[in-house]
Amino acid sequence: MEKLIVLGTGHAFVTKCYNTCFAITKGKEYILVDAGGGNGILGVLEKAQIPFAGIHNAFVTHRHTDHLLGMVWVIRSIASLILTDRYEGNLNIYCHRELVNNILSVTDATLDKVITDLIGRRIILVPVADGQKEILAGYEFTFFDIHSKKEKQFGFTTKLNSGNTLSFLGDEPYDSICREYVENSDWLLSEAFCLYSEREIFKPYEKNHSTVKEVCELATQLNVNNLILWHTEDKNIEQRKQLYTDEGKMYYNGNIFVPNDLEVIEL
Repeated sequence: MEKLIVLGTGHAFVTKCYNTCFAITKGKEYILVDAGGGNGILGVLEKAQIPFAGIHNAFVTHRHTDHLLGMVWVIRSIASLILTDRYEGNLNIYCHRELVNNILSVTDATLDKVITDLIGRRIILVPVADGQKEILAGYEFTFFDIHSKKEKQFGFTTKLNSGNTLSFLGDEPYDSICREYVENSDWLLSEAFCLYSEREIFKPYEKNHSTVKEVCELATQLNVNNLILWHTEDKNIEQRKQLYTDEGKMYYNGNIFVPNDLEVIEL
């Protein structure tokens, strides 16, 4: 059975947890989705016991710092393994076309030439378009434009070996244009910036984010079986799981998961 390893659960400015990112795995191969905002990715991967040698596919949703900059450290770490003959195969990084240029710019500005020379040879940036299908670690992924109101951003949907469908909406509110990709998903991964009851405190709508209530209502409308809520505030992180679950159950009858960093969810 595939597992989802939760590496981080917070939004860009959290201090009590890491930025939202995760890995999907069955066995020794890992698909990394986003990497957070810095070299904290090194620590969470170590704690999750995910070796860089097992990462050959990664996906970056958009160019915001809390999703992109950690990938620079992943590139640097894997490049170091390549240069010392300790990494087999290539690292494929999937992202939308504009983001390819962003990654090239930030790596060129921050990494040594001996590392950036590997980009295009052993570290491959794969541009994806709306509806494009690609095979990652044996799984067919369909990437889709989430129609962000801020920066261009992509999500994905994939079918697991169990036959279950897993869909990831990125970190902004759902747009009905994406319905064909996510309706009837067995698993839906969604941002939920804060409780609806605390919307006046955290101002999610000003940041183009959703509350627990709205995401749970959406999951009901889309006929989703399992809902994972993350990309949250961290002011009451010790009670977050219980508080978010309690509010969510008022609007959704499926299974609600509000993971902490480093939790593992069997899909």
